[in-house]
Amino acid sequence: MSGLAIALLGAAVAVVLASIGSVIGVSLVGRGGAGVLAEKPELFGKVLLLEVLPGTQGIYGFLVAFIVLLQTGIIGGEAVEVTMAQGWEVFFICLAIALTGLFSGWFQGKVGVSGLNILAKRPEKFGNAVILSAMVETYALLGLVVSILSVLFLKLG
Repeated sequence: MSGLAIALLGAAVAVVLASIGSVIGVSLVGRGGAGVLAEKPELFGKVLLLEVLPGTQGIYGFLVAFIVLLQTGIIGGEAVEVTMAQGWEVFFICLAIALTGLFSGWFQGKVGVSGLNILAKRPEKFGNAVILSAMVETYALLGLVVSILSVLFLKLG
């Protein structure tokens, strides 16, 4: 396996694991939201916002993968020479968003389900539910920033 292949594997892992976290989180809130909407259909917009929040982790993984594809020259130019060591560096850099995206998306979904309970009983406290869910997002953002900065400052080729 070449260094470029290992770097591309890292990009794929970033997308796949972060997206799995989003799928889990969005599905958790979506299932809980269906129950809230059965009783209070007028809350659809607020339920949808809580459901969308865990979906960002997959986007973060995609963004990191896209930057890896740019840095390796797969998109926008000729592929650069990537040594085995550099390929492994990119792979491990991608794990930052892959793992934070996986777990934060999953657990943000759990917090979002709890937020649905707030919404169902006290709709005026919806902002509190959003803040609680957004706090979990912070760690996906840290993984995103670490991955982006690390890939951008890595000298390939």
